[in-house]
Amino acid sequence: MVPALLSPILSRLGLWASGLILVLGFLKLSCLLLRRQKLARAMDSFPGPPTHWLFGHALEMQQTGSLDKVVSWAHQFPYAHPLWFGQLLGFLNIYEPDYAKAVYSRGDPKAPDVYNFFLQWIGKGLLVLEGSKWFQHRKLLTPGFHYDVLKPYVAVFADSTRVMLDKWEEKAREGKSFDIFCDVGRMALDSLMKCTFGRGESGLDDRDSSYYLAVRDLTLLMQQRLESFQYHNDFIYWLTPHGRRFLQACQVAHNHTDQVIRERKAALQDEKEQKKIQNRRHLDFLDILLCAQDENGVKLSDADLRAEVDTFMFEGHDTTTSGISWFLYCMALYPEHQRRCREEACEILGDRDSFQWDDLGKMTYLTMCIKESFRLYPPVPQVYRQLSKPVSFVDGRCLPAGSLISLHIYALHRNSTVWPDPEVFDPLRFSPENVAGRHPFAFMPFSAGPRNCIGQQFALNEMKVVTALCLLRFEFSLDPTRPPIKTTQLVLRSKNGIHLHLKPLGPGSGK
Repeated sequence: MVPALLSPILSRLGLWASGLILVLGFLKLSCLLLRRQKLARAMDSFPGPPTHWLFGHALEMQQTGSLDKVVSWAHQFPYAHPLWFGQLLGFLNIYEPDYAKAVYSRGDPKAPDVYNFFLQWIGKGLLVLEGSKWFQHRKLLTPGFHYDVLKPYVAVFADSTRVMLDKWEEKAREGKSFDIFCDVGRMALDSLMKCTFGRGESGLDDRDSSYYLAVRDLTLLMQQRLESFQYHNDFIYWLTPHGRRFLQACQVAHNHTDQVIRERKAALQDEKEQKKIQNRRHLDFLDILLCAQDENGVKLSDADLRAEVDTFMFEGHDTTTSGISWFLYCMALYPEHQRRCREEACEILGDRDSFQWDDLGKMTYLTMCIKESFRLYPPVPQVYRQLSKPVSFVDGRCLPAGSLISLHIYALHRNSTVWPDPEVFDPLRFSPENVAGRHPFAFMPFSAGPRNCIGQQFALNEMKVVTALCLLRFEFSLDPTRPPIKTTQLVLRSKNGIHLHLKPLGPGSGK
């Protein structure tokens, strides 16, 4: 009797629920269409390439290679053009220094349409924060990148690099080319684990390796989500296999970070452990975060701690992996520059076994080659902002507040009006006299303005140490049968890896 009475009630509730879902769906779609109209109207004065009726520009970019496709569009449309991911998410894609200055000299927040996708993984760290909270975190974290803190890291970078180079000695004996990207990634993570968490000399354990694989998956899944408009809605995305895989990888990354923070907090309660930490040859990033406090004595919350650690691990290891790998590819591609970098490193090192902090400033030619590699292969090819107020550009065109901006660093660095013969590898572009006459927003591998990369000196120091040691141990040459295929997975990678031949240099050749 009771089920018979409940049946019509449940039926009516089901109808009400279906009706409510339809109404909410209609309202959401209406909001999206109105916003799309607003974004399109804001970019009316900017002509651009034709769009697909459903996929916008995303399909053509996936089919033809997004990086070089945007460079070809940049030749057609000077300064900027609209860029649509699907029909609902549209950016003004800029790649000209004055346009970059107009936006990036300000403190506009990161575009939430892109960076909100990061929140499930890295939380609200420095990358995605805005306003007073961003300023507070930036101020608290800045001491962690003071040169006194960075000095001891030179030895950490060298130790991790030598472990990788020893493995490469074994691989090189086989006489075949091999993919360097994964090995560089593990080395960069090993260095970062030591600099961030104070990991010992033993290197990565199984838990750390699981973390590395999780981060690799997360960067790939994030890029695929950005380019697939059907994944932009959270509710739909978490129901897909793609979304569930993302959540699983997030859980691995979070468990790792949480456990390390718990262990360090517990250690700080023990006097013996405190003395060990104080007697270490360097403070790690987590030490600095745990001790950081503002003028009112306010420290970072547990959620803030995890967000900043996860942000630093993401930004510090994947970008460095990309930068080092593409630099070594450039050295293989241009052996005359490889030779000059090696000679400079030999002269600086002399009879010593390892580099010191003061050596880094003497690596002038190597630094120019690193910067030229950054120009051609920027680790982060594209970044996004949302305008907090209107902006007027140098040619008189303007955009209202709320508009979305994509700075295409890859295309900016290949802008032929700024860089003559942009495809030519020429380190002398970064000689002091050439730099002095160049637009300050023409070269932006670490972004620019008040929200530039806080860890850029850390990254550049690591690149100098790692690449100098690599060049002293090996001669790098190309595998012409396996040229790299550039692709963006948040950072610049290669679809098929970066395969190089390595020739070990005998004792004395590196000295």
